[in-house]
Amino acid sequence: MTTSQDVVVSEMGIGAGGAAMPGSGATGLFACRSAAGAMSMRQTYLDLAAAAARSASCTWVEAMRASSPTRSRAGAAASDVDELTAWMVSSSTLPSLRLATAALLWPSRPACVLASNHFWGSSYLWSEQRKHPSALGKFEQIAAASKGKKIVMFLDYDGTLSPIVANPDAAYMSDAMRAAVRDVAKHFPTAIVSGRCRDKVYNFVGLSELYYAGSHGMDIKGPSSNPESVLCQPASEFLPVIDEVYKLLVEKTKSTPGANVENNKFCLSVHFRCVDEKRWNFLAEQVKAVIKDYPMLKLTQGRKVFELRPSIMWDKGKALEFLLESLGFANSSDVLPVYIGDDRTDEDAFKVLRERGQGVGILVTKSAKETSASFSLQDPGEVMEFLLRLVEWSRISRSSPSPSPSMLRPRV
Repeated sequence: MTTSQDVVVSEMGIGAGGAAMPGSGATGLFACRSAAGAMSMRQTYLDLAAAAARSASCTWVEAMRASSPTRSRAGAAASDVDELTAWMVSSSTLPSLRLATAALLWPSRPACVLASNHFWGSSYLWSEQRKHPSALGKFEQIAAASKGKKIVMFLDYDGTLSPIVANPDAAYMSDAMRAAVRDVAKHFPTAIVSGRCRDKVYNFVGLSELYYAGSHGMDIKGPSSNPESVLCQPASEFLPVIDEVYKLLVEKTKSTPGANVENNKFCLSVHFRCVDEKRWNFLAEQVKAVIKDYPMLKLTQGRKVFELRPSIMWDKGKALEFLLESLGFANSSDVLPVYIGDDRTDEDAFKVLRERGQGVGILVTKSAKETSASFSLQDPGEVMEFLLRLVEWSRISRSSPSPSPSMLRPRV
């Protein structure tokens, strides 16, 4: 069954008409309704000062929640949209000016929300939008793009091959999904790229013919059947620190019911999906109290999880590039990487594909989000449907000299 779900991403750098704010040095900065445009500069800066004061009291978790990529277009209040006729901000605009202007238009919103980069990239703020349709609905387009190219598959695990569950140790994939991934690997080189420990995600998937990139790509191993299997561990020197911090986090967070610290070998995950939201701020402070003594680690946030990773220039995008190079496709125009993932950490891989101008990024989501992906799928069920259609298309391609993607019938 196909869907028509769209994912929305902002078109940055496209200016909308409008007068510049006096003294701002920017031209065509914004065009507001007259009520907002008529406000005096004095009032603007008074509001700026008030917004800054409110921002100072905004907790770290509130700012994190505001920047979480889960806001959908449907979730935007109608009054928010009605406040604008056009709204584009140049990349050189001062954050303080952005905050002041936003505070005028959305006085009921907390300053921490207005100040977040995600708010300024939210789909309903921009007059120009690019929509990313369902990968199932656009399957023919994807299949056509692969003509004469070698497809290489990259798959996230949690939320992509398995559903998101309260207990991360119980994130099992279905037998049907495992069979689909096995079929995909028969036709295309296939890699699992996950924030999980490589051994743990391997135990979940259980397919020895795949490449596995665990710890957000910091632990890469090729198929076990290959004696010259790829091995890449760019953060090996951090292992003693990771183990030390893991023990400290377990001890520090044991007073927070529902908190779960997971050791993913080259990174740590502090899951708070089962933590009462009223205690999120307390948990965040516990994590910060530990990591402040370890500047060699960086703290990021995923879907109801804090991630602690080595401060090195390595992520899922780097893992994708490494694997393509290992497969002999580093500078090849005859390859089509396809990456499917659901989390913000997968955006690093989507961005690499966009920068290469080569490949297909597919975001798994039920709501509109900012993304560098080209297409979307709603859930693991649709991911499996897409994989099965890809396998079927590959089989038809081998048996027909000029296969047509339209020959495929959507599964129901």
